[in-house]
Amino acid sequence: MAADNCLNGFQLEDDRLARGLRDAHRRVRALDVSLEERTRLTHRLLAICNVAKQDIEHATARLDAFIAYLDGVSDTPSGRNAAAGD
Repeated sequence: MAADNCLNGFQLEDDRLARGLRDAHRRVRALDVSLEERTRLTHRLLAICNVAKQDIEHATARLDAFIAYLDGVSDTPSGRNAAAGD
């Protein structure tokens, strides 16, 4: 981003989340999956974006779990990762 050198400590957490969401959206778009699966993944991302409006820490935890799912590192029996409390 053009303003990277102007970031302060408060913006760093927000910026990390924003970059993570952007990268996750790009990864979902690039996946070779069915329309149904892409829609499901997109809905999960939109839910994370919605949570980010209220609780950045929780949204970051959910995004980390989502990225782990995309990486194939799922630790739940159903094959879906969920952040604590979800």
